[in-house]
Amino acid sequence: MHFIFGKLRNAFILLLLSIYLTLSGCSGVLLHNWPQSHEYIPDRYVLNSVLFYPQKAYQCGPAALAMALEWSGVPSNPEVLVPEVFTPSRKGSLQSTMIAASRRHGRIAYSVSGPDALLAELSAGHPVIVLQNLGLSWFPAWHYAVVIGYDLPKAVIVLHSGITPRKQIPLRLFENTWARSNYWGLLVLPPSQLPATATEREYISAILGLEKTSQWKAAVEGYETALKRWPDSLLAHIGLGNSYYALSDFESAEKIFRDATCHYPTEGSVFNNLAQVLWKRGKNQEALKAAYKAVKLGGPLANIYQKTLEEIQTWNSMIK
Repeated sequence: MHFIFGKLRNAFILLLLSIYLTLSGCSGVLLHNWPQSHEYIPDRYVLNSVLFYPQKAYQCGPAALAMALEWSGVPSNPEVLVPEVFTPSRKGSLQSTMIAASRRHGRIAYSVSGPDALLAELSAGHPVIVLQNLGLSWFPAWHYAVVIGYDLPKAVIVLHSGITPRKQIPLRLFENTWARSNYWGLLVLPPSQLPATATEREYISAILGLEKTSQWKAAVEGYETALKRWPDSLLAHIGLGNSYYALSDFESAEKIFRDATCHYPTEGSVFNNLAQVLWKRGKNQEALKAAYKAVKLGGPLANIYQKTLEEIQTWNSMIK
């Protein structure tokens, strides 16, 4: 996603390059204190399992995403991804399209920001797509690369970048260019894997992204992964039940929502959803009881619970 200078005089190009080297070179200061090695972050780590794709002009987005998808188990290549992520008018790829494309391929798109999170994910064996500005604030040259490792004693980061695999650059240079994107980073993970830095709310939000692209099987796997880590997660229970429902696996959905009513006996939402599943399965009297329970519990979604109850009552009266 390099931006071409266009018909600029050579002297001006050389001036820009000299300014760039001055501002972002090794003589700069680190904006953050990078974590030192300890029990969870070793001195050095490099992922050797990340396939390298050299980028073509303006195509660092498709190349970076193809590398991440291949690593995650999705066969891909930059040419296939160009129509999904490349915006011709911008001569590059937007972060939002990179995230959306990851989800369309059934992968968890999880945000990573800052040195601590970056090193934690790398040492857990997860490559990270990063967005850098290799130019200046007033003359940006936005570029996606895939970070695959680091060496803290040598103070270098290792990237698949541009046409260079396993490129080593100093931490100072990397951070200065990464900071210009507000430390934007992206994990592309199979839904069976948790990010090393995962929090319940952010991970559930990432799975919801799969639902938005109708990747229901991947969403089921993601919610099951979440429940292994957070077994008492109400959001994961509801999401898992809803995903099974979307797959027309009403038996599994019923099981999940029945289990949820035991875990959360005061949550109207689980009784409301159970009522809908029971109704779908022809268990009309049980559905009616669950719907009454949801209405009785009330809460912010009380209007929805009431509509569910009325629909079931109407249906029951029609079949009598």
